[in-house]
Amino acid sequence: MTYSGVVKVGGPADVHELTDLMISKVAVGPMDNNSYLLRCRATGEQLLIDAAAEPATLLRLIGDDSVASVVTTHRHGDHWQALAEVVAATGARTYAGRYDAEGIPVATDVAVEDGDVIAVGRVRLTARHLTGHTPGSIALVYDDPHGPPHVFTGDCLFPGGVGNTHQDAEAFARLIGDVETKLFDPLPDETWVYPGHGRDTTLGAERPQLPEWRARGW
Repeated sequence: MTYSGVVKVGGPADVHELTDLMISKVAVGPMDNNSYLLRCRATGEQLLIDAAAEPATLLRLIGDDSVASVVTTHRHGDHWQALAEVVAATGARTYAGRYDAEGIPVATDVAVEDGDVIAVGRVRLTARHLTGHTPGSIALVYDDPHGPPHVFTGDCLFPGGVGNTHQDAEAFARLIGDVETKLFDPLPDETWVYPGHGRDTTLGAERPQLPEWRARGW
């Protein structure tokens, strides 16, 4: 299968098949959010990133194997509209950044700090705390032993720029600083980026634009 990362609301999921992990991307809801279902190929355990909307769509994607964990990348409402229904149907553990958990109206079982590891079967994801878009946004980094890394960035990094900082120069400075030091600096150009909305990208495609982003202030 050829993965494009291009999905639309009401359409099928697109599946990125890695050696140890399968990543299914689906678009849901009125704000065209991306939700990602990660499946460990060795154990079958599943983890959902952002139960954003359309619980029926997400539960069909999850299927009969259920889901062990749901990670919410940040507290903005368009990223957790289906969370209560998905958790009620699956009994999944909930994860969110420590400084955003209080803004999510479903209890967070595990408050995540920078550098914490979240497991899905035998696969390990490392959380990176990114401030600016919200106080407690997290990105999840999968350092694939068989290929380039993969990073799920929520609303902190998109093709063409960082997330909305609401015309707040200080918030923008914090966000681009964290994105540079915690994602661009340690990770190679080949790193695949899965954002909270829209198409995927790579760090290499975005890295040349960093000076332009800083100059324009958004």
